Amino acid sequence: MGHGEGHAIGVHKAVEFAGLTFHMDTLYMTWLTMAIIIVLAVVATRRLSLVPSGWQNFMEMVVVELLDQIESTIGPKGRKLAPLLITLFLFILVSNELGLVPGFTSPTADLNTTLGLALMVVLLTHGLSIANKGLVNYVKHYFQPYFPFVFINVVEELAKPVTLSFRLFGNILAGEILLVILGMLVPYFVPTIWLAFSVFVGIVQAFIFLVLSMSYLSSSLQDDQH
Repeated sequence: MGHGEGHAIGVHKAVEFAGLTFHMDTLYMTWLTMAIIIVLAVVATRRLSLVPSGWQNFMEMVVVELLDQIESTIGPKGRKLAPLLITLFLFILVSNELGLVPGFTSPTADLNTTLGLALMVVLLTHGLSIANKGLVNYVKHYFQPYFPFVFINVVEELAKPVTLSFRLFGNILAGEILLVILGMLVPYFVPTIWLAFSVFVGIVQAFIFLVLSMSYLSSSLQDDQH
């Protein structure tokens, strides 16, 4: 949701290297997001105590709530994926909110970022499904309940990374656009209200991405062959 002065929304500082195009602003903001998460983790765990307080207490509350959500959605096996899913949630959350800082942009306002995250989740889902059910059963489920359903099932799988990435990207980019437009049309009061609402939207979008990811991963860890 970046609104830095002189920054054109949807336009990235591109650099060509070895035949590839890199969005440098997205890369910078991605590294900054990772640095912020590392700092938060270090601060929260620097002086652990049996009776948590302050930042440690807040982080523990967040992690416990996320663990409960992961276990209720995926089941006992979800614990193994908890570190990845919680990190994914924090990365998306910080990315979404980073663009609210003047001069900064949200990495999630770049489709390359959201599509990369979505592909990671979907590929992990298929990998876990093969490891948990075996290759034969993995292939077989595409033809259930009847053989012709293979076409529908394949299209559904192909649609997952597209819908997952575009939902996050679209919401964050729309927030950027509206924030700039409101700032030009009605300065100060209305943009401030929208800014506060954008913080809430960033949290909700991070949680939705997490819930959908857990839903996909849950199916890959089921022991039944349906």
